[in-house]
Order: sequence, then C-alpha cells, then structure tokens
Amino acid sequence: MAKPQQILHLLLGLLILIGAAPSISDAATSSPYKKSKSQSKAEASSRGGSSAVFPLSGDVYPSGMYYVTMNIGNPAKPYYLDVDTGSDLTWLQCDAPCVSCSKVPHPLYRPTKQKLVPCSDPICSALRQCETLQCDYEVQYADQGSSLGVLVSDAFNLRLANSSTVRPTLAFGCGYDQQLLNPNAPALTDGVLGLGGGKVSIMSQLKDQGVTRNVVGHCLGRNGGGFLFFGDDLVPYSKVSWAPMSRTHKYYSPGPASLYFGGKSLGIKQMDVVFDSGSSYTYFTSQPYQALVSAVKSDIGNTPLKEASDPSLPLCWKGQKPFKSISDAKKYFKSVVLSFVNGKKPNLEIPPENYLVVTKYGNACLGILNGSEVGLKDFSIIGDITLQDLMVVYDNENGQIGWIKTACNRLPKS
Repeated sequence: MAKPQQILHLLLGLLILIGAAPSISDAATSSPYKKSKSQSKAEASSRGGSSAVFPLSGDVYPSGMYYVTMNIGNPAKPYYLDVDTGSDLTWLQCDAPCVSCSKVPHPLYRPTKQKLVPCSDPICSALRQCETLQCDYEVQYADQGSSLGVLVSDAFNLRLANSSTVRPTLAFGCGYDQQLLNPNAPALTDGVLGLGGGKVSIMSQLKDQGVTRNVVGHCLGRNGGGFLFFGDDLVPYSKVSWAPMSRTHKYYSPGPASLYFGGKSLGIKQMDVVFDSGSSYTYFTSQPYQALVSAVKSDIGNTPLKEASDPSLPLCWKGQKPFKSISDAKKYFKSVVLSFVNGKKPNLEIPPENYLVVTKYGNACLGILNGSEVGLKDFSIIGDITLQDLMVVYDNENGQIGWIKTACNRLPKS
C-alpha cells in the first residue's frame, strides 16, 4: 500500500487517514484570526461555551503526521494523539491488558472497570450495535491495520481561551489489540484524536456538554508544528473562503470541484474531494491524478529538471544540484487550483510548496499521489501537505468548511 513515510488509515465505515514539511512561508505575516478581547468575550457569552487552543507537533515530511498533546485522566497524564478530521472515534493504545500494542511515547493508558462505557449508553449505540455488557469496537484500515478495543470514558483536561479549565468526561476507545504495518517500530503517537462530525466525535461530545460549539480547526505549519482549536472564538468569519459541507458524505467535504494547473483547465469537473488532516499527502483518484501528472511533466519539460528515482515518493525530479528546500524547487512548478462549484464557488489555490516535498536525497517529489493505488475510487483526499499554512475550519454548527491563508508558526491570541 502506502510507500513513503505515510500511514494511510483510510476510514472504512468508521475511520481515517494519516499523514511531510518543507520551509516556512514568509508570505503570510498578518494574523487574520485576532479579535479584540471585548469582541471575543461578547461573542462567547452570547453563545455559551468557549474555545481552546492547542499547539501541534510533527510535520508532513519526514514525520508523516501532526499530533497534539491531550491530558487525560485524574490525575491527568499526557498522551500524543494524531489529529484526524477523517474519523470520529478517538482512541488510545491501552493496557486492558494489552494483547498487541506498539511502543508508544507514554505509558499505556490503564482503564478501571468503572470507566467502561456500558452497552446501553447512547454513545455506544452511535458507534455500533451492541450485544454485550461492554461497548466493544473494531476499526479496520485500508493498509490492513486495525485496532480492537472497548469504549471507556475519562476526564479530558482542557484549558479554555477565557483562562478557565474544564474537565469534561468524554468517551473514547481503549485499544488493546492493534495490528499495524510495522508493529515493532516505535510509534510517534499514543493514539488518534477523532475530530469528524459523528456522534462519538470529541467535538460532538463537547457540544452536547455545553463546553464548546461544534467547530474545530487547524493550522498546520509548513516548517512543522502549528495549532489546533476547538470552538469558534478565533474564526475570522468574514475573511474566510466558505463552502457548504456536502450532504452526500460522512466525511468533511466541500463538494465537487474543477481542476486547474497553471491557470488552465485540465478538463476535470465534478471532482469530489474530502479534507482529511489524518492523511500526510493528497490523493487524487485516477483520472485527475493522471491529468495532473501529464500537465506537470509537460510543463517542466523545458527546464533543467530530470526525473529521479527516490524511495520517499513515487514521482520525483532532480535539479542540476540537490535541492536544499522547497524555495529552491518551487520556481519550476505552477499552482494547482480546485474551483468548488457549491455556495459562492470558492477556490483553493495549491501553490507548489503545498504539493511538493524536498526529500533528504535533495529531490523534489510530487506530494499528490494516485489514490487508486490505495483503494480510492469515489473521492479524492486533500491531506496535510496541501493544508499547510492555511487555517482550515470545520463549522458543524453552520454546515460549512472554510480556509484562509495564514502563518501557522505561532499560536493565535484570543
């Protein structure tokens, strides 16, 4: 399945995808998410709830994911969770006892019997049909990986933007049997933070408990890092490009789009796309992928670049000397644009730095991959590489997805 530094947790009915970084962009130096304190307080009090902001770690390349530290339990203990808007269920590898777990950054979460979510709980019904006393789950991934476990509930320690701390009790998966691609390799994270729109999602649970509104967003730094936020206090609504969420998907989709390269149409219309922070790279289905690759190869035919073999990614080019950063390579490439057809027909411009990776071998590689090779037939996936240095907002309250260019290398001020 997936080659280069990518773990593709392709959501099958319940699940997800995972996900590399060049140099920081100096184009966006303003902070569009800033609001006055009086404005933020007035808006928060009128809606109820507040927002929370979390720093992110990781990158697209070579880490292959962005992750957040969540403090769970009483007393609270830290766990690294892969930020995934492509799935609903949050889960940790745990000692229940553990049948098969990989080496994780922190000691395995240890549940008590009192933490088990009963089969009769409505949140279990939203997850699966339950016929036993406890709420068991199993998630299957496209890379043949899986996690088997039981649903538990425990306190999540969240520091809100209004300086208060809340400790809501939230349900999540305690995974005691993981079948992974590289079970002996140390894992970067302790589990997955599921941020989809379903009932078992952390965001839906926080909304139900009146902690925050069901709005989640991320800003993935091109040099790594960035931030994640719950709630909408930081969202500059009037400046964001918005598209209505597609009703034909259980994933976050702004609906169909037309595909352009270098300002020219590639003849691809009604291209169905999904935004997924759990995927390192972007995956186009076969037809748009082939159209894009043909256009890119044709366009750089008269440049000094030559195709090169690189174990990192399938399609790479070398220059007259090894590239040191994206800024060295991007001048040879043009922007890709997705023009969405719904709502106000917003465009998502994808500059070369949001689809290229400069590998440790000094080659420039295409970070848009052939989705048909990993089982994608019906929709394309916009992954982390394309979402770098964008604030992306998944507004479940108003049924819309938005984005705005910004620098993600510093935390916003509420």
